[in-house]
Amino acid sequence: MRIEAVRTYLLDHKLDHAFESASMCFDRRQHCLVEIICEDGISGWGECLGPAQPNAAVVKAYAPALIGRDPLETEKLWSELYNLLRDQGQRGLTMTALSGIDIALWDIKGKRFGVPVSMLLGGRFREHVRAYATGGFRRESGDRVADMAAETAGYVREGFHAVKIKIGFDVEEDLHVIAAVREAIGPETRFMIDANHGYDVLEAIELGKRADRYGIDWFEEPVLPEQIGAYHAVRAGQPLPVAGGETWHGRYGMREPLGTRAVDILQPDICGTGGFSEMRRVADMAAMHGVRLVPHVWGTGVALAAGLQFMAALPPDPPRRDPVEPILEFDRTSNPFRQAVLARPIEHEGGVVAIPDAPGLGIEINRDALAQYALKEA
Repeated sequence: MRIEAVRTYLLDHKLDHAFESASMCFDRRQHCLVEIICEDGISGWGECLGPAQPNAAVVKAYAPALIGRDPLETEKLWSELYNLLRDQGQRGLTMTALSGIDIALWDIKGKRFGVPVSMLLGGRFREHVRAYATGGFRRESGDRVADMAAETAGYVREGFHAVKIKIGFDVEEDLHVIAAVREAIGPETRFMIDANHGYDVLEAIELGKRADRYGIDWFEEPVLPEQIGAYHAVRAGQPLPVAGGETWHGRYGMREPLGTRAVDILQPDICGTGGFSEMRRVADMAAMHGVRLVPHVWGTGVALAAGLQFMAALPPDPPRRDPVEPILEFDRTSNPFRQAVLARPIEHEGGVVAIPDAPGLGIEINRDALAQYALKEA
């Protein structure tokens, strides 16, 4: 069994209405998928977190080292690719591209042995997960306070037990939004806020202190991810649990935040932190330091499937009669190809998502959608 080809698919759609977080504006949805094809016809699929075209370029830089190799040697291949671009750093695009490749290799391995990836990871602790709705981005126009209240109330009506909104723009305005959302979703719905590193330390501490009355589950990426000391200051200076990790790639990126307890909740993304191979190590590190792990998920149905396979195999920490279960981030923003790339979409039912149990990632790709949403080069 040998690798014959490595392909990337750049997906693109211009949005009718842009939306923004504190760190970026989304006027298009663009994602990079990876397909690794074997000589016997088996192919595996992965996805890279982050900008599509740069990710594809790095995947292509890795590709020659994969041709003719045994795709089942996931650990060996991961190590070789990681070291191939060591001098260019172990964070950013070198890791997000490697993530897409690694996920595709594990998809192949699952298909080769006829089991879902979660079984290869050691077994399934759960067959479904509760999902929380990610939305609440700022829009180009309209009344942000009223719009966010109406949007999140809609998620509760759909059956979601928790919602997450975007803040990090202005402390006073953000607090008005938080108050309106809590009133709209009621006291029982779990509520998370994500600043996308839009605040400085003083703003984050002020926001956290004043938002505590609204029953916030976690305060995500309050400050710049490079500023680990700032995370410590925010965590010490206000009462909300602090979360982060989607931009700390791999075990070395996680070492300082975990070792110094900069966060209460770690949020690695399997499509950014190094794929299944590295995500296992990161999860073990989080467990060793007693830090709760709630994976970040953002992308197409491929990313969603990979995240679900990992969550199926994530051991309870701590193990007990009624353990704390991981919850799935379920993106509700506009993205017409998110589910279209799958022959059978992964949807929620009353805020609960079943984990695919077919071999590999448990999905089939709709190639017509890949053609329909292919990036048109200028």
